[in-house]
Amino acid sequence: VQLVESGGGLVQPGGSLRLSCAASGFTVSNFAMSWYRQAPGKERELAARVSRVGLSTDYADSVKGRFTISRDNPKNTVYLQMNSLKPEDTAVYYCNARNGAYEYWGQGTQVTVSS
Repeated sequence: VQLVESGGGLVQPGGSLRLSCAASGFTVSNFAMSWYRQAPGKERELAARVSRVGLSTDYADSVKGRFTISRDNPKNTVYLQMNSLKPEDTAVYYCNARNGAYEYWGQGTQVTVSS
């Protein structure tokens, strides 16, 4: 079982990035998929979640209207489109899959928003 994030990097304020989370060893359509983030010196927090069925999404208030989570079931991949990025979005972003007692994490990808 593996989750591999990609797409992080350095971007200027106001810019955009799209993170990808490619899963192997299980089927993402059977899991609720989330993106968490952890800034230096802070606790890990939920940024966005899409339900197992994919009919509902949840976002942290700080990213509502700017971030969009989506899943591509045939590609077994989840995405996080991030627009209008702010310096406070700087963090390591982690992909998470959960279904009951089963929970998996990726290794994280760094996003840095700076001019």
